[in-house]
Amino acid sequence: MICPKCSFEQSYGSEQCLRCGVIFAKLHSAPSEYAREQAIISGNGEIIENDSLTRSFTDLSQKESPILLLERLFVWVVLLVWGGKFMLTPISGETFSESYMHLVNIPFHEAGHVIFSPFGHFIQVLGGTLGQWLVPLAVTVSFILKADRFAASVSLWWLGQSFMDIAPYMDDARAGQLMLLGGVTGSEVEDYHDWEIILTRMGLMQYDHAIARISFGCGVVLMIAALIWGGWVLYRLNEARRN
Repeated sequence: MICPKCSFEQSYGSEQCLRCGVIFAKLHSAPSEYAREQAIISGNGEIIENDSLTRSFTDLSQKESPILLLERLFVWVVLLVWGGKFMLTPISGETFSESYMHLVNIPFHEAGHVIFSPFGHFIQVLGGTLGQWLVPLAVTVSFILKADRFAASVSLWWLGQSFMDIAPYMDDARAGQLMLLGGVTGSEVEDYHDWEIILTRMGLMQYDHAIARISFGCGVVLMIAALIWGGWVLYRLNEARRN
């Protein structure tokens, strides 16, 4: 058994630490960090903490400097305004492909084709979209595990934008009018337009507009959720700083 105050190891079942003299019952009854931590008693009597993941979502007690808080607030306002612009942009047309975020998404889209190429032609084609979605998702999960909730909300915003970014590509499956990365349109080159291939293989070509709107809607929901989450994190951090 490890004393939560001085970290002295002693036999399990002790009521008082043999080194610092602290009474364990009082520690566990106090509204402190120790009372919030859970533990599992393993077969050899050692205590193992298992609450770090839960605390990564909920613990916002750490105080931050006012400058860092203002910097994060500035980022949040930029994402709010920028996200609002994306939400009001029509799916059809090349507005998304001309945005800065499209330049961010494209390398991961193309890398997805390469990564998923061993799984057959269809998965390779679908892999571009999967790569564009999985990278911001992985970044979001990584920040959650590192307990950086504001950074996680920013990457969740990115995931939402990535869903919106791919929607015009889906919407163009039948028309084939969007200018693609190779400087040609889908109607000019056979088997070049990802979503023409995907929807044709799946027999869903007539639903290209509906699928595009579903993807766009998912992006809007994720982006709004990210902004609400980020705003809540900033509010809690500001409260912790004031207290």
